[in-house]
Amino acid sequence: MASTGFAAKFGADRRDFLRLRTLILLRWTAIIGQGTALLVAVQVFGLKLPLGACLMVVAVLVIANVGSQIVYPASKRLSDREALLMLTFDLLQLAALLLLTGGIDNPFALLLLVPVSISATALTLEATAFLGLMAAILVTLMLRINVPLETVDGRVLTLPGLFRLGYWLALLIGTGFLALYSRRVAQEMRAMADALLAVQMALAREQKLTDLGGVVAAAAHELGTPLATIKLVSTELIDELADRPALAEDAALIRDQADRCRDILRSMGRVGKEDRQVLQAPLGEVIRVAAEPHLDRGKTVLISLQPEGDGEDRQPLVQRRPEVIHGLRNLVQNAVDFARSRVWIDGSWTADRITLRVVDDGPGYPPQMLGRIGDPFLRVRSRPQETLLRPEYEGMGLGLFIAKTLLEHTGAELTFANAADPFLDPAERPERCGALVMVSWPRAVFEARPEELQGLNRPLSA
Repeated sequence: MASTGFAAKFGADRRDFLRLRTLILLRWTAIIGQGTALLVAVQVFGLKLPLGACLMVVAVLVIANVGSQIVYPASKRLSDREALLMLTFDLLQLAALLLLTGGIDNPFALLLLVPVSISATALTLEATAFLGLMAAILVTLMLRINVPLETVDGRVLTLPGLFRLGYWLALLIGTGFLALYSRRVAQEMRAMADALLAVQMALAREQKLTDLGGVVAAAAHELGTPLATIKLVSTELIDELADRPALAEDAALIRDQADRCRDILRSMGRVGKEDRQVLQAPLGEVIRVAAEPHLDRGKTVLISLQPEGDGEDRQPLVQRRPEVIHGLRNLVQNAVDFARSRVWIDGSWTADRITLRVVDDGPGYPPQMLGRIGDPFLRVRSRPQETLLRPEYEGMGLGLFIAKTLLEHTGAELTFANAADPFLDPAERPERCGALVMVSWPRAVFEARPEELQGLNRPLSA
């Protein structure tokens, strides 16, 4: 599945998704907290602070916040540059307030991590690195330059030298660690959101194709007989109606059939219909439909079906769902892409389970990545033989993620493995030596239910 274009559209290049309102609310929280801290420090703990200068620093933040609300609409979304400027301003304002209230000796110096964490979550790596470096410089500056905290009786509140050094190191290390941690978590969440959107798009496309096939099948089935009757009777009427009153009965029949065609067309034109008979198919037919786009790509695709254990000889009728078709199609595509010459699709069933195995004769999965197969946007450095089999391929794991998500949605369990040891010499490798995917459903979940095929065709659901 081609995923590079999707990543370029929805992935790491996204901008303008941080709302100004979010930063404004955070600023108001900071303003309330700073004002409360100053009031408690002076009134409760009796600290001597340059209160006028401190209030001026807080007032600057208030003016900036009010000005942002007046100038920009509430729905404003910030670009990377705008968000970086706002966070830089917040960092400098907080550092100025800390310099006036003890610097590194002020326990609230920990709040310098907040702008860096926000940047790591929402902005680019360059912006985060800039803010992190600025925070480190400011913390180091506060270690040497600050207005010391002093009580009303003249005592200076300062940490012992070793504790000040440890606190300084803790702030530097905490800034880097928290930035990396926040960025990593945010990237994982965005990647998963993008991948799930891709799943929804793929499923919607497959659903439309399935619905269209159902409409065409229903039209062919329902309109075939009346249209054939109209053609036959009208042919006879052209030659015989003028002189043969006996054909009045045929004319009545034409009228009835025309009315029937009108009713059918009216019904289909309103909402469309799904042919309930195409909601189920034999297991082999579902496999064939899923594999059909890849049968003529220069690789031999072999499909085999057989019961196992206590399974009956007759193929089970299974649900022909878009999720199943699209998921299996992605698995077959992946196998055909990396196969040297052959792909095997084996279907089997017992009284309790229905199982499919997709195997190829390619190089197989990289052993170190087997535990992560199915994760979205998973990049693996290609081995030389893989580059020859699939030139210019930049794998992101999105196709397997979509297949895994869709098939698990139908109740399937997926297992990814290698059919043979990938480190064997070419002469020792068996015929089926590549990647192996096993898809297994409980029969009660995957098998078609007779009651779903009863009754009239239903309108297509959105």
